[in-house]
Amino acid sequence: MKQADALRPLVTAGTTIGVGMGGFVDGILFHQILQLHNMLSNRVLRDSLVNEQINMFWDGLFHAFTWCAVAAGIALLWRAVTRKGALLSGRVLWGSILLGWGLFNLVEGVIDHEVLQLHHVYQNSNHLLWDAVFLAAGAALVLAGASLIQRGLALGQTASSS
Repeated sequence: MKQADALRPLVTAGTTIGVGMGGFVDGILFHQILQLHNMLSNRVLRDSLVNEQINMFWDGLFHAFTWCAVAAGIALLWRAVTRKGALLSGRVLWGSILLGWGLFNLVEGVIDHEVLQLHHVYQNSNHLLWDAVFLAAGAALVLAGASLIQRGLALGQTASSS
């Protein structure tokens, strides 16, 4: 079995964890701490208590999704590391997490921000600029993650597990 094939379960686990962690960063940082937007803030304006409650409910569903992604990623990681002959690599795992985070940003940014127009990164300003920066950050995370995965493979940074 090729080294890349042997590391595929680790990449899948890390990518899944990265999707969830990317969602948590988005939700906690942009929705809660900075309060730049909520899940539906471009459709349901945050101009009344009822609308805030609607947005908070949908933010909660979003956080439930991200929690499930992280939980699934941890389960996949456990399966990956306990397999007979599992190959393990910190570079590959961290690269996969960055890859997943970047994929989250790209998919969420294109679908929720641009296609469905549910919300924008910064609801109260030139949203196209902020949305473009968010997408560019996602692309940079995907490239950084893929690069780390490739370097982990090229350097042979793996240790066999029994």
